[in-house]
Amino acid sequence: MPPVLSKGCFVLPEIPCPVDPVVRPVVEAIVAGAPDGWTDAVLHGRTGRGGTSLQGGYSARGTRLTGAFLPNSFAELMRLGEVLRSAYGWEPVSFELRCTPSGTYRFVAFDESVTYENGDGFQVVLDPEYRLPQPGERQEAGTAGPAGDPGLAVARMRELLARRAALLGRPDQLPPPATESALLDAERRIGRPLPADLRALYGQVADGDDHAGVFRDGDWLPLRSLVADSQEGVWEGERPWFGWDLEWNAVVLDAVPTDTVRRCGHHRGWLPFLTHYDGNFVSADTVPARDGRPGQLIGTGRDHDGGPAYIADSVTSLLGHYLELLDQGAYEHEAAGADGTGGRLTLRHPHHEESPVQHIGGGIPAEVPAGLQAIHINDQAEPVDLAPLAAAPALRLLHLNRSTALGLTPVRALPVESLRVTLADGDLSALAGHPWLAALEVTCAAPTDVAVLRTLPELRGLDLSGADVRQLPALGELSGLRYLALGAEQWAALLDEGKAPAGLAAAQLVGADVTFEEALRWAARLGHDTGAALVAVSEG
Repeated sequence: MPPVLSKGCFVLPEIPCPVDPVVRPVVEAIVAGAPDGWTDAVLHGRTGRGGTSLQGGYSARGTRLTGAFLPNSFAELMRLGEVLRSAYGWEPVSFELRCTPSGTYRFVAFDESVTYENGDGFQVVLDPEYRLPQPGERQEAGTAGPAGDPGLAVARMRELLARRAALLGRPDQLPPPATESALLDAERRIGRPLPADLRALYGQVADGDDHAGVFRDGDWLPLRSLVADSQEGVWEGERPWFGWDLEWNAVVLDAVPTDTVRRCGHHRGWLPFLTHYDGNFVSADTVPARDGRPGQLIGTGRDHDGGPAYIADSVTSLLGHYLELLDQGAYEHEAAGADGTGGRLTLRHPHHEESPVQHIGGGIPAEVPAGLQAIHINDQAEPVDLAPLAAAPALRLLHLNRSTALGLTPVRALPVESLRVTLADGDLSALAGHPWLAALEVTCAAPTDVAVLRTLPELRGLDLSGADVRQLPALGELSGLRYLALGAEQWAALLDEGKAPAGLAAAQLVGADVTFEEALRWAARLGHDTGAALVAVSEG
């Protein structure tokens, strides 16, 4: 019997289902590769032009069969994505496929606004344009003048080039300097002046180094690349967004020294001019924080979403450091060949033991570093006393994973922005009025009073799916909340009272057994239009 198709309305069974020709081969592969004794299989995934992502497995009477893996149906699922993109405009497609040994299946699909989240239910994105504010956007601006000196920077660069030429046996072949009109046009396009010392290098020495390796910290980009990487719409122009499941309780850490660089994943005032082409950059910072200097150099890019890294107060100082390394003989020299080609000079930075800003492991270390900003406490059998963390006055992130805290009183005096905790007594009163807490995840078997959450001015993300909350309607008063994760019964109670927070940009329906259709109905109750969802049911 042909499958029944429902997409906002009921379609008669004799009308062929447009997805059956591509779903059926997936079902047949699942049945053919199934282990003995299985009763059903579930496949969750996304498919689109960028590829597929899949989760799921076989079960026997409701119990997941370990070690029994679903077959790889990459080609069929890519074809499925093409069919649904063509028919409904979804790119990518979020889907769920449930089938039985007889070959019957139930297939549900929708756009990526509702997605399955790593075996723990479904997420709906209600406002795809919203991004959580970054702490650096509100940080106090620096008022000090620049540390760089244009004349000194040019003199140091020329000395560096001369010493490199002497060691390599040949001069570096650099492009000619950028013209004044090119510099002015670049500054117009990026919307701000270049730091004076960096500008002097471009205008008086060279327009980049054409991969010569003049800077130890990366290739010196030509002016056009600096501009391109600073423009809106390219990766380096905006902070990457990794999805609400990773972002809702993430924290941007402070650079060291503290309060020199804005706590942002990226800022349009950071101008990338050195790179190893690995997604990371050295950028000139034109918007320093309170204790920084305009034109300071920072590490940004792929590996710095947790926070930028401070490098030097200016390109002038960085060049001075290079010359000091040459004076100390801290370099490796590969001589040029007899024809004058080849050769390489690599500067070596001395190793410095730095105080860690993050700790991931068992309990709290015996000696808590004063500069500690993030700690993940894992798998502690006994309740954890958080009092020693008073020695970390800059602590921003405190996550207890599979560990229980004795109490939250020590958190009261700490600038913690992201807190994940399991409590024995459900007492959140110590958090009352906490001025920094932005993300909170609470697990507790005892009844938890959430009235205190109304006193948290910065609270943006909340996960109470593991807590026994008796005052759920109070959540409706959290006007600043942008992300909320609850279990199915909790959501039902909240929505039945009409008390869902009005400002939610994303939400999570937590539960390993939640179906896609249940998630779509839940998303609709939150005001999300799911009427276009596709449901295809086959009789085998």
